[in-house]
Amino acid sequence: MAHHINLQDIHDTLVSVAFEAGKMIMAANPNDISQETKMNSADIVTETDQAVEAMISSHLTQKYPSYSFVGEETYIPGKTAITNEPTFIVDPIDGTTNFIHGFPNACVSLGFAVDRIPAVGVVYNPFQDLLYTGILGAGSYMQRNASLPEGSEFKPKRVKLGPGKKLGDLSSALVAVEWGSERKGQNFAIKTRVFQKLTAAKEADLEHHEVGLVGGGSMVHSLRSLGSAALNLCACAAGQVDLYWEGGCYPWDVCAGWCILVEAGGRMVSGNKGGWETQLDSRVYLAVRGAKGGQEEIVKEFWDAIGDEEMVYKY
Repeated sequence: MAHHINLQDIHDTLVSVAFEAGKMIMAANPNDISQETKMNSADIVTETDQAVEAMISSHLTQKYPSYSFVGEETYIPGKTAITNEPTFIVDPIDGTTNFIHGFPNACVSLGFAVDRIPAVGVVYNPFQDLLYTGILGAGSYMQRNASLPEGSEFKPKRVKLGPGKKLGDLSSALVAVEWGSERKGQNFAIKTRVFQKLTAAKEADLEHHEVGLVGGGSMVHSLRSLGSAALNLCACAAGQVDLYWEGGCYPWDVCAGWCILVEAGGRMVSGNKGGWETQLDSRVYLAVRGAKGGQEEIVKEFWDAIGDEEMVYKY
């Protein structure tokens, strides 16, 4: 169980490793590094991803040799599994597409799970020097100018993350989503239909029904895509977005951010309708920010907006 493990020590180590990873990421020139695709042209890995993961793995396995390690770039489908054992779950660069384009939303995501429950989370965006951290039972924090030394003029105090104002209905919500790298088949069709359901006007558009503009949507404030599951979860933890809906992620995308979200009073449920409990490796998630009421109501409304039985992600 997690209470037998020094989670604070794990946290401190992960913060140190995150800063080292951040230096490697910032030192890389995306125009000069080799890259290759995995599943398709939207699923990219670079030599920097691989080098950063090698550094992280080496550091953590040397210091904690009895703990398991699962990283995106060394994951082997069908052979690598998340067990109940204490496990580091790592994404060396979450937001690789942003990274190669020089778009400053990419991060190192370092999670630690015990009994398949996220127990420590560290997410660091070196482009913005923005650090999010969380420890099971000890809260979560956001810190800007995170790598500056103590006593620096511009170093602010850490901000403790916690529940914000009560959630309203979807029409007052800002929702994070991602297109992902799966761009065909049933799951992609579901994703695009849900995007339309969330954003369409509530009123029926009878004049343009022949082109599918029929209204009947939730008219959310808008959709946001940070290009990184970890950063979307952290934005939800910080109350910057109200919900984050995703299908297709892996444990290394969500483990760290999940811990940070929950410790900020947020909640993670299934992205498929009716699943109040979801697993670390379910690949289908709906994150809700911490709030002084309204969490269950907006989850139910979201699920109702998803619609019928055909709107089910399957992996």
